[in-house]
Amino acid sequence: MDKILVVDDELNMRLVLSAMLKKEGFEVATAADGRDALEVLKKEDYTAVITDLKMPHLDGMELLSRVVQNYPAMPVIIITAHGTIATAVDALKRGAFDYITKPFEQEELKNVVRKAVKTHNLNATEPFLGPEEAERDGLMGGSETIRAVYDTIRQVAPTTTTVIITGETGTGKELIAGAIHRHSPRSHNPFIKINCAAIAENLMESELFGYEKGAFTGAVVTKPGKFELAHRGTLFLDEVGELPKEMQVKLLRVIQEQEFERVGGLRTIKVDVRLIAATNRNLLQDVREGKFREDLFYRLNVFPIHIPPLRNRREDILPLTEYFVHKFNKKLGKEVTGADPEVREFFLAYDWPGNVRELENMVERMVLMARGDLITGESISEDMRASVSLTDSIVEGHLKPFREIMKDQKEEVEKQVISRVLEECGWNVTRSAAELGLSRKGLQLKMIKYKLRK
Repeated sequence: MDKILVVDDELNMRLVLSAMLKKEGFEVATAADGRDALEVLKKEDYTAVITDLKMPHLDGMELLSRVVQNYPAMPVIIITAHGTIATAVDALKRGAFDYITKPFEQEELKNVVRKAVKTHNLNATEPFLGPEEAERDGLMGGSETIRAVYDTIRQVAPTTTTVIITGETGTGKELIAGAIHRHSPRSHNPFIKINCAAIAENLMESELFGYEKGAFTGAVVTKPGKFELAHRGTLFLDEVGELPKEMQVKLLRVIQEQEFERVGGLRTIKVDVRLIAATNRNLLQDVREGKFREDLFYRLNVFPIHIPPLRNRREDILPLTEYFVHKFNKKLGKEVTGADPEVREFFLAYDWPGNVRELENMVERMVLMARGDLITGESISEDMRASVSLTDSIVEGHLKPFREIMKDQKEEVEKQVISRVLEECGWNVTRSAAELGLSRKGLQLKMIKYKLRK
């Protein structure tokens, strides 16, 4: 069950919000101010926080700063009075998920909470970093392919070019978007994020472009949209392939003209926004099937960056494991020094369908359960173990040396991936090399090594 923390110094408001959220099926905890809220957050994991702005001891803005720093994946919803809407907008730019105004419509509150919960649960499939950890851009690994990705980031970050990031769920697309923003001239301006898969279709326009007071039932104040909030900064559209067709047309216009109107408004608002999009879908295939507009695809696909899955860069697995052990030692107050040989062997052999996020979650469980200096295989399920088969490595009743096993497995995976990409690119070596993050000559040498010919 998703758990919501309600923070307000007024008892009646805590009771009203608790009752409303419990009716919607949420588990609810409450705190009377920001200081109490931080103590509650230390004891349990929560899906979202709803907080008032004006509170004694530690106000809502300071609580927001602490949550963004210590719990970056947790959405914070601000409750504000009419007179403090400008402060609420400032809170959005500092990382708040959304705000609601007093007195609020119940349906408005429910929609915001549903959106926050869905965003949190979608983000749970991606690696997530706090502001300090984000400075370590090399988190995603040091393999040749990942180094090429970071070279690309350094190349495109200083520009205003639109970027689209592709890759499987859990590979860290949001981390790459954040790295581009941090290394750009816009780094001191807002980095606004929106997960298109988390927004109901009928709310998407007001979410992106905002709305005027009275534009529809429940619009009791004028509210800026994500484009307006991202002015002079960066707007990150995650899961852009989930945008409804009607919104694709409107997004295309904003990209071209850098202007829009709020829902229910007549005034044209001009913005200066750097756009980064991400998707785990094959948008080109969606274009062919009529699910995604071709003109929008080419507007977004100006500078594509592909993040390879973890199984295609196994040399990153153990360094990432060490990094996550260190991270969760600090979070959980443990003193684990590393992984035992069984865990290291399993990690290198496993395919990691959930990519870096799956590895991160696994290490967190292992560090939490560790009784000694090393993480052990107690948290590895039988299903995961069964997926790692070494039967092909048995030779004359004896197991090959571990290093040789891993070399054989890596080469077989590499051969399959190269063969698949060549097929998808119609055996065009230049395109295939770009897709794989290799030089043309490097790909040709691997084709000779693995005897790959059309």
